[in-house]
Amino acid sequence: MRFPPTTLTAGELALRSNVRDFLAEHLPPGTPSLGMGTVDLDFSRLLAGRGWVGMSIPEEYGGSGRTAVDRFVVAEELLAAGAPVSAHWTADRQTAPTLLKFGSEELRREFLPAICKAECSFAIGMSEPGAGSDLAAVRTKAVRVEGGWKVTGTKVWTSGAHWADYSIVLCRTGPAEASRHDGLSQLIVNLRAEGVAINPIITLDGRHHFNEVVLDDVFVADQYVVGTIGGGWAQVSNELAYERSGPDRWMTPFVLLREFVSRLNADSSTELASAVGQLTASYRTLRNLSLSIARMIDGGEAPAAEAALVKDLATTFEQHVIDTIRGLSDIELDPDSSDVFEELLARAVQRSPILTIRGGTSEILRSVAAKELMR
Repeated sequence: MRFPPTTLTAGELALRSNVRDFLAEHLPPGTPSLGMGTVDLDFSRLLAGRGWVGMSIPEEYGGSGRTAVDRFVVAEELLAAGAPVSAHWTADRQTAPTLLKFGSEELRREFLPAICKAECSFAIGMSEPGAGSDLAAVRTKAVRVEGGWKVTGTKVWTSGAHWADYSIVLCRTGPAEASRHDGLSQLIVNLRAEGVAINPIITLDGRHHFNEVVLDDVFVADQYVVGTIGGGWAQVSNELAYERSGPDRWMTPFVLLREFVSRLNADSSTELASAVGQLTASYRTLRNLSLSIARMIDGGEAPAAEAALVKDLATTFEQHVIDTIRGLSDIELDPDSSDVFEELLARAVQRSPILTIRGGTSEILRSVAAKELMR
């Protein structure tokens, strides 16, 4: 397992400068307290107007025809600023690349231009009760009927399903024969279709981000099969490389750290300076690993094991960032505080446990990485 070293080119650095100028002018009021989890369709469409949504989608499908590294640069700046990007994030990060690689021409024509305009949103239909990170345990079934499939099952921890338009659902279209990985397929489900029930899951901080999605004989026409029937495991493994390796896996508490550093002064203790230095060095290392994966993707590779390793290191580090800052901050934790730093820290502490669960638990990710290393 290798991570070829790489740096940003002159063109990529110019793009970064353009994004910073844009954000200085256009960030919505309330940033950074809004954060990545906020849905702001107007802001997403403003980004789309600049060509910064669906960046790696070819121009023939409405995209900018740019690279995964270009998208990395834009995503990194958006997250560093605490911009509200949820309205387009999943569709841009992984749905569009999945459709480009595995989708039919009909699916590409239907969905990609809308994704590029931030007019079509997607949720992730993978995790289930009893099949969280272990996707080979998926039990949602799709049964063949005339003209398509009837899908029945339950998905859980589905971010944004209450406002998203569609979900690519991983389900069983055949028996698990020699391997649990056999018989899996991906179908695009309209989340407003008959038979779909979306039940909110309220997190500790009182927010509604996750959902339980119950599918009861939901009809999906043949044209909405992604890739090939029975090819779901290979497809979803490829998709996870996009989900697990990007800046959003190591930058969740970055705004908090920046706010913390802004309050330090020349009289700050050696302990504080040392802690900030260590966190900064770790951030740089994780960023370089993540950037390397983006280069691999641009080279036509599917670095699923590398992405799993980065996601494990990154989300564990995110929890360390939050714990370190909390240990150095002698304040009451109040998520409703009018002080930006106190609000950010309180919410970060509340959300910290999920960081090593969403997108794959540490145990599963280490298993994926270990198998690659042994191979």
